[in-house]
Amino acid sequence: MADGTYRRSSSIEDYVRAIYGLVERSEQVTNTSLAARLEVSPSSASGMVTKLSQQGLVAHVPYRGIELTPAGRQLARSVLRRHRLIESYLVSELGYTWDEVHSEADLLEHVVSDLLVERIAAKLGNPVRDPHGDPIPAADGSVEELSTRLLDELPAGSVGEIVRVWDTDPDLLRYLAERSITLGDRIEVVERQPFGGPVVVKVGPPARAETHALGTEIAQALSVAVR
Repeated sequence: MADGTYRRSSSIEDYVRAIYGLVERSEQVTNTSLAARLEVSPSSASGMVTKLSQQGLVAHVPYRGIELTPAGRQLARSVLRRHRLIESYLVSELGYTWDEVHSEADLLEHVVSDLLVERIAAKLGNPVRDPHGDPIPAADGSVEELSTRLLDELPAGSVGEIVRVWDTDPDLLRYLAERSITLGDRIEVVERQPFGGPVVVKVGPPARAETHALGTEIAQALSVAVR
């Protein structure tokens, strides 16, 4: 990771993190998808991608779109390490809820020193997952990946554990919290209603599981480790 002697601009860090995030979701990275994710104009995204390419952080790959180079991927993971450790600290030590931390971490990730980040990691016992189940890259840039599937992809009868919530929308996170749906919960797919209808699931231990009908947006935001 960076040693603190040099750091890229916040806009560059935002872009490489956004590209990394799209790749995590197996989405093609284009100027259009990048602009949508960062809520900027396509022309702004195109200009920044050109800048990133000139700096050796991204490359255009025919038929595959924009990809991070090894240097770009290392930078993205460095930013994600800061972001996700800050989220973890805010929840663990300062009493924030998981719907409050993303915007705070967006601001702080660009200004905290590498020394502070490592002190936070040590204080928390070097966690490998943040409050949303996102993997926290290690100091050397390595990432511990889990074998998971989106709830939206699972057939009826599937049973597993909720291990990640992809969406950062505070309203969606509050919706889940209000229904006591959280990481580590057992989840069973009872029924997939036709014509784009909700996924009916049971959440919690079998003896006291609660039944919920979850729409597509939520079903596509929950990653499940299938048993």
